[in-house]
Amino acid sequence: MKSQGEIAIIMAAGTGTRMLPLTKTIAKPLIPVFGVPMIETIINALKERGVSKIYIVVGYKKEQFEYLKSKYENIELIENKEYLEKNNISSLKAAENVLGSENCFICEGDLYIGDSSVFLPELKQSCYFGKFIEGYSDDWIFETDENKIVNIKKGGTDLFNMCGISYWLKDDIAEVVRAISAAYQEPGHKDLFWDEVVNRVLNEINVSVHPINLGQIVELDTEDDLNKLTKGVK
Repeated sequence: MKSQGEIAIIMAAGTGTRMLPLTKTIAKPLIPVFGVPMIETIINALKERGVSKIYIVVGYKKEQFEYLKSKYENIELIENKEYLEKNNISSLKAAENVLGSENCFICEGDLYIGDSSVFLPELKQSCYFGKFIEGYSDDWIFETDENKIVNIKKGGTDLFNMCGISYWLKDDIAEVVRAISAAYQEPGHKDLFWDEVVNRVLNEINVSVHPINLGQIVELDTEDDLNKLTKGVK
């Protein structure tokens, strides 16, 4: 599906400490997977969909991302100046001026897109892409009621797991941005993940799970994850 007017936010500000020592010299989203920086697998998939503008929120080793602006059209870098002091809520706060302008994707920058067609389906409502995991998972999971997400938390059994990509109707993400601004007035906001703020407004917006298959989106948290993927280890 080619779609007009959609934008995307790629969060790429973090230090990637779990991928040390690789991230001592290179920003984690720029680590190559099968010869291609993982962030470029996201960019290429978004371009294939027809997303009109991609904003990359940078922080750690921000200068390393500059080349993307000349390699690809309609790329803009947004600096997150709080990335060292605050959790990823700060990356959405940094992008607040563009969020809510159009329907949008929000993507973590340290993903490998194994199947670009994962971005192509028509998406009629806000949703998190999710992979179903049998048995217990200590990752971020979604509790649902007839596919409407009613709770986002860590740890659960036989549920859809978060996989780093979500899609938002512009009015819904505008509501999330307002909630982030409100959260910023709280003393403990620096430790919040932005998804925890989404959890606070689930009664006010309609967010579903968009199921994906294992392997379409691969989260690469550690060097071991990277080695397993590139060596074909299940």
